[in-house]
Amino acid sequence: MVTGASGKAGRWVVRDLREQGHDVLGVDLVAAQDRSSPSLVADLTDLGQAHEVIAGADQVVHLAAIPAWGIRTEAETFRINMLSTYNVFSAATDHGLSHVVYASSETVAGVPFAESGPTFAPLDETVAARPESSYALSKQLGEQMAHQFARRFSTRFIGLRISNILEPTDYAGFASFAEDPAFRRWNLWSYVDARDVAGVVRAALATEVVRSDVFVVAAADTVMPQDSGSLLATEYPDLPVRGEIIGRQSLSSTAHATEVLGWTPAFSWRDLP
Repeated sequence: MVTGASGKAGRWVVRDLREQGHDVLGVDLVAAQDRSSPSLVADLTDLGQAHEVIAGADQVVHLAAIPAWGIRTEAETFRINMLSTYNVFSAATDHGLSHVVYASSETVAGVPFAESGPTFAPLDETVAARPESSYALSKQLGEQMAHQFARRFSTRFIGLRISNILEPTDYAGFASFAEDPAFRRWNLWSYVDARDVAGVVRAALATEVVRSDVFVVAAADTVMPQDSGSLLATEYPDLPVRGEIIGRQSLSSTAHATEVLGWTPAFSWRDLP
């Protein structure tokens, strides 16, 4: 089952899993545009509906949420995200599912960065949580909730700290800020292609070594044409750097996902004509 199946990530995840031969039930608050495959409209803030749609599933990919800060009020964003996540996690363990793969967020690390900026680069999973909105707080607490469910039950919980998700059609807009490093400094110029989100979800569903863990999910490069070292020198000259920064490499490290899940980002905006 894939929650949030009609969202930006959900559409690509559902398509990818079906192309790989999986039986997929898409669940969302809005009806799926593609009616050729099974889908249900459900409100996952209702525990009964969460139990009903999960019954019969083997694994769940939980992407449903208010997807960013500033869309709903702070309190409503927190209520919806936390309650739906608890209901999905609870129903998944009650039904004995093998895996829950859930969307966390780069915002756990302090995105969007204020003038003080990040604490080091490249960012990885060791960064101290610094939620700057109720949306980010809901994602941080979702990770903690997953760890506690995994401690008590046999279901595996894999959290994905996903960067700014972009589809290939979004890349045309990059030209508008190509010469303005400050425009995208708010998340260290990171992004991830929606097709890579589908790929890491598939890798997470296949893992047998994780009980509960979180992974940074980002592209291998930045959204900018400049080298990453020059971006840091311009916008964050005093930021501690861990290791060597080579070329246009991402400043959000996916090394943990490569080591544990065997996943590496495969898509870049630079590959498009």
